[in-house]
Amino acid sequence: MLSILYEKIKMQKKEELDKPAQAPVYWIEISDSVSRRCQFEHDGQLSVSLVDDSRPIAHRVVESFLNKFFPSGYPYSVNEGYLRYTQFRALQHLTSATLSVLSTQSLLFAAGLRPTPAQATVVSWVLKDGMQHVGKLICSNLGARMDSEPKRWRVLADVLYDLGTGLEVLSPLCPHLFLEMAGLGNFAKGMAVVAARATRLPIYSSFAKEGNLSDLFAKGEAISTLFNVVGIGAGIQLASTVCSTMQGKLIVGPLLSVIHVYSVVEEMRAAPVNTLNPQRTAMIVADFLKTGKVSSPADLRYRESLLFPGRLIEDAGNVKVGRAIHKVVKPSKLRELKQIFPEEKFILSHGNKWVDMVLMHNATGEDALRGWLVAAHAAEMEKSSHEPSTSVLEASYQKMNHEFGPFLSELQVKGWHTDRFHDGTGCRFAM
Repeated sequence: MLSILYEKIKMQKKEELDKPAQAPVYWIEISDSVSRRCQFEHDGQLSVSLVDDSRPIAHRVVESFLNKFFPSGYPYSVNEGYLRYTQFRALQHLTSATLSVLSTQSLLFAAGLRPTPAQATVVSWVLKDGMQHVGKLICSNLGARMDSEPKRWRVLADVLYDLGTGLEVLSPLCPHLFLEMAGLGNFAKGMAVVAARATRLPIYSSFAKEGNLSDLFAKGEAISTLFNVVGIGAGIQLASTVCSTMQGKLIVGPLLSVIHVYSVVEEMRAAPVNTLNPQRTAMIVADFLKTGKVSSPADLRYRESLLFPGRLIEDAGNVKVGRAIHKVVKPSKLRELKQIFPEEKFILSHGNKWVDMVLMHNATGEDALRGWLVAAHAAEMEKSSHEPSTSVLEASYQKMNHEFGPFLSELQVKGWHTDRFHDGTGCRFAM
């Protein structure tokens, strides 16, 4: 019996050996002049290998650059405007690093030294301390304002940086004031560092189309690092040639500063920030009342004012947000105003030139939009009167309730974050 079983096993093994070996399953994928062999291994894993790449070398270099310095899936993984933002970000960092080398060389001249460009580059990493810490502490108290207007504060950060750098460049002209010039320069640059870092996240968030914020941040820092290195090299070259004299610095320094500020302004204009603040909310309401359509963050980005974000917009009811409630209404009138819209989280108080809207401490972006629409409709209904009557406010409130549902849905479809409202001051109230 055992011998028979042994013979059967022996015959089965022989049959298996005589069978031809199964070739692995594979296929060739061809896309954009690139051939890749895709194959399933014995363990089930998929392996991909390059077979042929007939693209020009320039195309391969571009693809390699995009893989290293742009988010995965670019351009479909980011919102509109990211390429323009990145281009000017690169130019901004290049000019900033170049200015840093020149300013450090000037500081050392003012201190009585005669540094080489290489020494200037090394010391530039040391002189950023000191008075910078004081500027950082002062600027850190303005975080709420930076949430409300990240673009404006990002531009202000680079203006402060150039101001500090300019003081350092000019320090050889008054060496007896070396400590004062260097201290003020580092103080301004310290404030600039905090403002630039604090506004970085909301700017990157505006481009994150697929929740890929970490990838965006990492690739953005890669771009910054690359062009900072290029800028340091350019600064060393300028410090050895054109800017080896004070006259050269006075010519090249302002030119670099102008390019630097222009670059950051174009950066910010390209960013489609999708959080609600007073300026963007007023623009959304004004466009909706005029055209019946909801503007997207990309639609508004080039219309935002970076210098005067608090300007009143007549088509949106001339609404002003963020004033303290004791400056807006008297205690005797507060209850009366609250009773007009008892279920709402806002109070509207009509003044001579504008309408004050004060939000409750737990109000969201939706509440701010509701109040803004009521004020805008009331202003439209009663342009001939200085103060809207209760009947006009009630009619405006009914009109707002009728259109708010579709309006809010369209806002969210366009990518606006309506769950919060950044007024920038934190002046709210509780009953």
